[in-house]
Amino acid sequence: MATTQSLSAADIKVDQTQCFIDGKWVDAASGKTFATINPATEQEIAQVAEGDAEDVDRAAKAARKAFDSGPWRTMDARDRGRLMYKLADRIEADMEELAALETLDNGKPITESRTADLPLVIDAIRYYAGYADKIHGSTIPIRGNHLCYTRREAVGVAGQIIPWNFPMLMTAWKWGPALAAGCTIVMKPAEQTPLTCLRMAHLAQEVGIPDGVINVVPGFGPTAGAAVVKHPQIDKVAFTGEHRTAQIITRDSAETLKRLTFELGGKSPNVIFADADLDAAAHGAYVGLYLNQGQCCCAGSRLFVEKSVHEPFMEKLTALTSSRRLGNPFSPDTDQGPQIDQAQFDKILSYIDKGQAEGAECVQGGKRHGDVGYFIEPTIFDGVTDQMAIAQDEIFGPVLSVLTFDDHEEIIRRANDTFYGLAAAVWTRDISKAHDYAARVRAGTVWVNCYDVFDAAAPFGGFKMSGYGRELGEEGLKAYTESKTVTIALG
Repeated sequence: MATTQSLSAADIKVDQTQCFIDGKWVDAASGKTFATINPATEQEIAQVAEGDAEDVDRAAKAARKAFDSGPWRTMDARDRGRLMYKLADRIEADMEELAALETLDNGKPITESRTADLPLVIDAIRYYAGYADKIHGSTIPIRGNHLCYTRREAVGVAGQIIPWNFPMLMTAWKWGPALAAGCTIVMKPAEQTPLTCLRMAHLAQEVGIPDGVINVVPGFGPTAGAAVVKHPQIDKVAFTGEHRTAQIITRDSAETLKRLTFELGGKSPNVIFADADLDAAAHGAYVGLYLNQGQCCCAGSRLFVEKSVHEPFMEKLTALTSSRRLGNPFSPDTDQGPQIDQAQFDKILSYIDKGQAEGAECVQGGKRHGDVGYFIEPTIFDGVTDQMAIAQDEIFGPVLSVLTFDDHEEIIRRANDTFYGLAAAVWTRDISKAHDYAARVRAGTVWVNCYDVFDAAAPFGGFKMSGYGRELGEEGLKAYTESKTVTIALG
């Protein structure tokens, strides 16, 4: 492959475009395909198999067989861990190629793919590889002459539905705990970005993960996704995406009482107190919103600035944003790539129009960048009020709403004035103020004097309409297990 400095879409080889079921690469049963598009050029990359209910049925039966009678669940846990370590090593060896494929299909800058996404992917798989032989229950003293203990057992076949904003990372977050627990998998990647998930399935097979353990069915939500949710041989569904889809999944899975975990959207409050390090806070606000073109569920899109420092803070923030470089995502100098597709591009621009119509001041950006590709200028609205659409709705793009506040009690109330609760942040030198904010804000993750700090050991998930259950850490592992109590009469 060419070096990243000279890389173009034509240099990237796309090999895996079929369904991956029971260790075989197969066309969709219907024979249908769909185009996956390069968002930087609006050109087709490849035709990908369009799986639907019949393909999901084949995948679920393969995963069921692999779980019930295959070697994965019953093999020595350390051997499972060794295979997972081998997968992480193989991903690391192919890092450049995988980063390029992710940038091609998703549009994120190659620097982000290489230095942010891939290291986190590898770390998540290695973290859970180390957990494979550390899943255990406990002994419990009970009345009578009995031995009572618990076992943590794999939940079974896991249906996993992932979004398009971090395709490889979401694959790793789902595969890691499921594989460590001994589960088998039926995954539906996002239709916008199926290529790296399919490539990872190829690598998993190459390192020796048994056939049927990992199955990937690309396709669309109302067909392939719905089939995963409803299939009677799938025991659990893990979904990352939008809350309305999670509501549909909840209804559709009720008949089979699937175990569910949801990591959903957010409208995260990022609070800047007057006593904060304003340079660090401005950089944190910049990264917290514009990372991945603003297409982050935990993006700090509601930026609350204490009134007394509003003007100097805005000078620092706009200076950072004005230097942001948009363009070819394969250039190492590019800071921001395109939005994922036409629908998301149109949605973001419609919210920019709403912000202006509702009276917010667009102090930076607000327009399309260039003539080709789904590029939107990094945009800042000042003078935003709590009830404006841009302050209430998840835009999922490079649009920042700046609001001001006067005191601590006020900002706690306003930070919580949303039906989301995924993440929050606070910038202050007052440790008491920081602890109080962290305790009272209704969010699953709270960052203090930092933003977007992720680690495979730290649980991630939301309150309220941002979902339930957790990814990562020990909590993420337990979501793929059931607890069994065993009681033995001793005489």
